[in-house]
Amino acid sequence: MLIIMAVLFFGGIASISYQQGIVTAFVFLGFVILLFFNKEKRFILSLLLSFLIGFLIFMVSNNFIGTLTISKEMKILLNRLFLIFIIIGMVLNYLIFKKKVSWYNEKPDWKNPIVLPFHKINIFWFWIIGIVVNGTVYLFFIVQKDVEYLQSLFLFCLLFSLINAVFEEIIWRGIMLSALKEFTSTGYAIFVTSVGFGLLHLAIGFSIPLSLLISVAGVVYAIITLKTKSIYPSFAFHIVINIGMVYSGFII
Repeated sequence: MLIIMAVLFFGGIASISYQQGIVTAFVFLGFVILLFFNKEKRFILSLLLSFLIGFLIFMVSNNFIGTLTISKEMKILLNRLFLIFIIIGMVLNYLIFKKKVSWYNEKPDWKNPIVLPFHKINIFWFWIIGIVVNGTVYLFFIVQKDVEYLQSLFLFCLLFSLINAVFEEIIWRGIMLSALKEFTSTGYAIFVTSVGFGLLHLAIGFSIPLSLLISVAGVVYAIITLKTKSIYPSFAFHIVINIGMVYSGFII
């Protein structure tokens, strides 16, 4: 059942991203059938479905924005702001089931290490090293840009990085990760949120291979969130990545 749920969910993200109406309709029908026959997983099923409904509204809204004569920067910012529709859908699902919304809104606890077969890594240094390594990679592209270009993007970079990081982290490492961990398993929660996070980038024109590569970042964010029991370290990590993507030319 969990595998079917994941496949339907991933298929829904892909079909909505590529605007495949018939496939999307079958995905929604599949969720409705599962909701009818599986009472035990009804909350999670409806949470995944509410995500997809919010994502569909997100896509329709962005298609409308695409017809307006506004700057590319403003369209991108509105695109990120419209992620609120996904959050609203998921929160409404919690309210319908009369459950408290949980999203790791706590002060980070840096005491839990990452334990590997032959090594133990302090989570704080894992976080720092991850930021430094990724920042260095993007710095290679950024230093090739001229100063005027970087200055012209400062305000856009700041707004995009904050909005995108906050909304995406609340969706994936906040609400979705906490719900899946509670009602399924930690491994399943990491898998679904990480792959889903990667596939969501199909909606902004990323290829499937690149989107799946981004899923690796989702795994890192999820591990950091679970180990620190806080979403804020992944916020910071994500913001750094977004700044690098903007200034290196991957966003605009």
